[in-house]
Amino acid sequence: MLSEFSLIDRYFAQRARANTRRAALGIGDDCALIAPAAGEMLAVSTDMLVEGRHFFPDVDPHALGHKALAVNLSDLAAMGAQPLGFTLAFALPRPEERWLEAFSAGMFELADRHDCELMGGDTTAGPLNLCLTVFGTVRQDLALRRDAAQPGDDIWVSGTPGDARAGLAFLREEWPHAPMDAADAAYFRAALEYPQPRVALGLALRGVARAALDISDGLAGDLRHILVRSRVNATIDVDALPVSEALARLPRELQLQCALAGGDDYELCFTAAPQRREAVAAAAQQAGVRVTRIGTINAPDAQALPSTQPIIAWRDGTGAPLNLTLQGFDHFHAD
Repeated sequence: MLSEFSLIDRYFAQRARANTRRAALGIGDDCALIAPAAGEMLAVSTDMLVEGRHFFPDVDPHALGHKALAVNLSDLAAMGAQPLGFTLAFALPRPEERWLEAFSAGMFELADRHDCELMGGDTTAGPLNLCLTVFGTVRQDLALRRDAAQPGDDIWVSGTPGDARAGLAFLREEWPHAPMDAADAAYFRAALEYPQPRVALGLALRGVARAALDISDGLAGDLRHILVRSRVNATIDVDALPVSEALARLPRELQLQCALAGGDDYELCFTAAPQRREAVAAAAQQAGVRVTRIGTINAPDAQALPSTQPIIAWRDGTGAPLNLTLQGFDHFHAD
C-alpha cells in the first residue's frame, strides 16, 4: 500500500529530481531555492482546482494532470514570462496507483514541453483538491500588465474562444435542441480538458503588446479587468470574433454565449498600438497561434468618476450597437 512519502517519491519526486536544471535547490529540502537571471523578476501565480467546481469527479486523470499545470502556465503566458518551475500541493481521497500514474504523466508531459520543473509541494488525505504555484521570469520593463492599455489600442484575442464552454455544455447535456455530431463533441471536450497555454505567444508579444491577460472566466468578464486597471473603455466588433468550425455549426446565440461569456479557454486577450499590427502578426506567426483583432480601447468619459465601471460597447460588423448582457464566470455565483 502506498504511503504519503512513497507516492510522492514514485510519481513525482524521482522524475522532478531527474530534470532539475532551473532551481538552485529543488525537491528534498524544506524549501526550493530559485535564482532568476540577472535583471529579471520572478513572476508567481497560484491556481486551485476543486473537484465538482473545476472538474468532474470522473475526469480522465491524464487530462486533469495536464489542465492543472496548463491553467498556471497560462498566467505566465499572459505576463510574457518564461516558465521556470512549479510546486504541487494536493489532497487525495485514496492513493490509487493507476490514477497517480496517469495524472503525473499528463502533468509532466506538459511540464517537459515548456521546460518547467517540479520544485516541491505537499500531499494529504482528503477530498480531491489541487493547488499549484508556478514560477517564471520576465524583465520588469517587458512584463505584459493589465494596467497598460491606452486609448486607441487594438484589442486582440488568440485562438477561438468558446470551444471549452461548448465542451462543458456537451458533458452536461445542456443543449438537447442543438445536438452535436461525434467529431464536434470530441473537439469541444478536448478544448475543455486539454487547454493549451499560449506561452510562446506571450513571449513573442513582449515589447509588442501593452496589456494582456488570459481568458479563464470568459472574454466579456476578463476584458473588464484590463479596462478597470487601465481606466479605459472598449468597443468590440462581435462579428469579428473568431469561432472554430465546430462552434460555427451551433446556433448564433450559443456561439456568442460561449465565445463571449464562456470560461476555461485560456486564450490570451491583449492590446497593442495600431502601428504594431505587423509586429503582432509576426509574433503570432512565430508562436504558431492564430490572433484576431476584435475591437478598440476607448478613452473614458471626461465627466466619469474614478469609481465608474468601464463600458464595453458591443457592435456588429456594420458598427450598429448590439444589446448584449454578458457576465464572466464567478466562482461564488456559479451553477
